[in-house]
Amino acid sequence: MKKLKKMHKLKTHKGAKKRFKITGTGKVKVHHEGHGHILTKKSSKRKRTLNRATVLSKETRAKVKRLLPYS
Repeated sequence: MKKLKKMHKLKTHKGAKKRFKITGTGKVKVHHEGHGHILTKKSSKRKRTLNRATVLSKETRAKVKRLLPYS
């Protein structure tokens, strides 16, 4: 009887796992940068906009999905 060799598992990129979330339809959600510190000089409107999540473009989406193989 011949043993079958299995492919190795792909590792998830831990940095990408913390920064991106895959939606149910396959889009990639990400939070804006620049909302961590030095907020006093930024306007309220700018801070409010930075607080919301956005969806990545199709080109970038493919790169991120390669880093997150099982999500």
